[in-house]
Amino acid sequence: MFRHQKELQFEVKVDRPDPMLAHQIQEVLGGQFGEMTVMMQYLFQGFNCRGEEKYKDMLMDIGTEEIGHVEMLCSLISQLLDGASPEDQAEAAKDPATAAIMGGINPQHLLVSGLGGLPTNSNGVPWNGSYIVASGNLLADMRSNLHAESQGRLQVARLYHMTKDEGVRATFRKMLARDRYHQYQWMAAIAELEEKNGVVVPASFPPEAEMESQPEAYEFWNLSEGNESADGLWATGRAPDGTGDFVYVAEPVAKGQIPNPKVPAAQLHHDLDRSQSLNKR
Repeated sequence: MFRHQKELQFEVKVDRPDPMLAHQIQEVLGGQFGEMTVMMQYLFQGFNCRGEEKYKDMLMDIGTEEIGHVEMLCSLISQLLDGASPEDQAEAAKDPATAAIMGGINPQHLLVSGLGGLPTNSNGVPWNGSYIVASGNLLADMRSNLHAESQGRLQVARLYHMTKDEGVRATFRKMLARDRYHQYQWMAAIAELEEKNGVVVPASFPPEAEMESQPEAYEFWNLSEGNESADGLWATGRAPDGTGDFVYVAEPVAKGQIPNPKVPAAQLHHDLDRSQSLNKR
């Protein structure tokens, strides 16, 4: 059960309207790494969580908080759009310089949402459910969550430097602080799950189950010019799970065969043999 509380999690108050900034903020609302994505991702992971109750509880706690962040951003966008109208835009556009500046305003904020936030990114592309990851494997999902929070916080940080509005910046600082803490949470959960089951996903398919493919688990193939990639823990030293040592292969060679597919039926019109014809039976 969910219950809505009228107060926002943090105060949202802008110094002045800024339709262009409202356009840009759409990215962290309805973009691939926006608040709508993490909201849906954490909630679906929580809804489908099996096993220890503490993981489900954490996912539901953070996912529900993200619902509040979506509302905060909608409020922020609405305040930045206050006072905008089609007439004002048309009048301002009579000046060429102003018209060029106003080209960055999202027309859908006027035409579609009536000066409100939209479930789209900054280019107007609708939010997509395929953005979310909810696999049922806790370690895989927690790593995806850390990635999502990292990308989302990066985008908010970039937006922070795109405005001098102290009210907007104050809201962003709260979001940046929460996104930093969410990264801490996912890192803690990842460390705990790795300690329990190992660092490789899925743990239920262990290295020894790969049998004759074991050497391929530790070879770094140099497949680009130069050998700078040899200088890293991914190419030398012990594997994180302790099952083997990495080997840098400076000049790898192909181990497979040359494919020799069968010629398809003439009805597929590959035109591989022009002597073939559908008229020939």
